[in-house]
Amino acid sequence: MTETFSLTDVGYIKRVVVGNDNPETAPDEKKYERQMALLNRCLKESPKGKIVGQEKNFYLLNLGEHQVVMQYIVYHIGFARKPHWIDSVNTNSPVLYKDLENKLQ
Repeated sequence: MTETFSLTDVGYIKRVVVGNDNPETAPDEKKYERQMALLNRCLKESPKGKIVGQEKNFYLLNLGEHQVVMQYIVYHIGFARKPHWIDSVNTNSPVLYKDLENKLQ
């Protein structure tokens, strides 16, 4: 039998950005893959987190005569306790993606 999840059980929340949240930087597919790998790690590894909230954001860029909409989403992952590995996570590190990719397979 599975335990039901309650917000009162949440002791720690991690904010995970997926997408380009800085209009000053160019889109980077590798960075997006690392962000998604972190999200998957938060949802699959012990202690397993649950999505307790979302932020959906966008900004408009004017490039000459064209207008571009850039979107990103922020997931709030709730944990019963703070995962021991969470402080060592750096989504800008290319090593993180390889590590997470191997652990999740």
